[in-house]
Amino acid sequence: MMNPSKYERAYFMPPTPSLKWAQKEYIEKAPQWCSVDLRDGNQALIIPMSLEEKLEFFQLLVKVGFKEIEIGFPAASETEYQFLRTLIEEDMIPEDVTIQVLTQAREHIIKKTFEALEGCKSKAIVHVYNSTSVAQREEVFKKSKEEIIEIAVKGATLLKELTEKAGADYLFEYSPESFTGTEIDYALEVCNAVIDVWQPRPDWKVIINLPATVSHSLPHVYASQIEYMSEHLNNRENVIVSVHPHNDRGTGVADTELALLAGADRVEGTLFGNGERTGNVDIITLALNMYVHGVDPKLDFSNITEIADTYERLTRMTVPPRHPYAGQLVFAAFSGSHQDAIAKGMHWREDHHCDHWTVPYLPIDPQDVGRRYEGDVIRINSQSGKGGIGYIMEQRYGFNLPAKMREDLGYAVKSVSDHKHKELAPREILEIFEDRYVNILSPIELLEVHFTQRPARISAEITLVRDGIHKVYHGEGNGRLDAVSNSIKRHCKLDFSVVTYEEHALQIGSNSQACAYVGIQLPNGNVVWGSGIHNDIIDASVRALFSAVNRVIISQREEEKE
Repeated sequence: MMNPSKYERAYFMPPTPSLKWAQKEYIEKAPQWCSVDLRDGNQALIIPMSLEEKLEFFQLLVKVGFKEIEIGFPAASETEYQFLRTLIEEDMIPEDVTIQVLTQAREHIIKKTFEALEGCKSKAIVHVYNSTSVAQREEVFKKSKEEIIEIAVKGATLLKELTEKAGADYLFEYSPESFTGTEIDYALEVCNAVIDVWQPRPDWKVIINLPATVSHSLPHVYASQIEYMSEHLNNRENVIVSVHPHNDRGTGVADTELALLAGADRVEGTLFGNGERTGNVDIITLALNMYVHGVDPKLDFSNITEIADTYERLTRMTVPPRHPYAGQLVFAAFSGSHQDAIAKGMHWREDHHCDHWTVPYLPIDPQDVGRRYEGDVIRINSQSGKGGIGYIMEQRYGFNLPAKMREDLGYAVKSVSDHKHKELAPREILEIFEDRYVNILSPIELLEVHFTQRPARISAEITLVRDGIHKVYHGEGNGRLDAVSNSIKRHCKLDFSVVTYEEHALQIGSNSQACAYVGIQLPNGNVVWGSGIHNDIIDASVRALFSAVNRVIISQREEEKE
């Protein structure tokens, strides 16, 4: 049996109310981003990346636009050490990119880290941490608050001494690991002790990173914790407040967004949220959430599919199909009503030339992240409707079907999808349309047609093959299609009326072809559709009529057999 009584809240509220963040509507500018894919992300993999894979991943992060990249824990393993040395010795770190290395606040580990950094020509952040939470103090380290502060201060002091000895210009970062399980006033005391050692200044700021190492609370609690820290840190104007949220409660993105409202300047996270346990915060989601509010995230995700493919290949992880913005199905609309609204929204944009994106069900323009409307957005299965099917036929193949014909095709397509129990590709939808409606040549095949203009009337002479026999028929009408129609009705003993006729030039595939659609109504009220495609619009319209007629005859013969 599940037993909730065994749990109690493992977080601490600030000693004074901190709710200014709640009055803000949205994040006004992008934070400093730091990717920790090569550390947190890599250590969370079943099979950690090889040196070559880490180098390629580093290049991917640079391409996306990260200016700060935590490349690992060089004192932790030979691969991590060699990765850093390769970046330095092969001069692979761009001038505008700052690498970050992680170390515990332990003397031998810090010294090993500085050895690994030797010769680094670019900027580097040395990120030192020690655990401060109640659980860590009591259960793991068995140390008092004063002893934990002493560890932090000694680590901070050693960073300063070694940097001065090396004549380097390293930047410093401190994390009270397990911050969210630490009394907030005590976390502030530890961080201020570190700041007092480092003495930051306007031209040399330090980073205080406040990680949700384990997420314990609702997002608004984390925001209040960050706001309190931000407002009470010593030398705040020269301190960069950073957050490093994990996703234990599934609220990593919300935690981070509220923390940014609360005063955080910087975010450490990973692509697609890969990280320990349930993951780190997902920077792609964060960045594109800002983008759809009209804020430049300063990262380039315009080819999200390429990024996802590279990520999956190097990490052997999978991007979930419904991952926000990047999942294979995230833009997919199978529902008929959704497809219809999207299609109408897209047409509305074309007609009104609007500057802002307002398409129903699509918070972001898929093209902005390198996705397509058809194939990615409108997906067809047995749940789909005429709007989506019509949109694919128009956008991909240039067929602008009459509304009622779209409905008829929709039922046919959904029936095939339901029978096969599968999604249908656009090409399969086109094949259903062509097989069902276009240029149907049997049982009556049109060979040629000639028209003669008479006073107020048009005569038609049609040559056809009917059940293998050549015949020539004549008819008259108010127009060409009416004349052919009257001829067919009289000589083939069919009773119908043409209720819909539409035509257009095919804009996709061939500029020289025309397409016509004809709907004929039978005495029982049913409407049967046909389509014709030909270089000549008159021939196309006649072929559309014959296609509809042939479909009627085929149906009648099938009923007679039954």
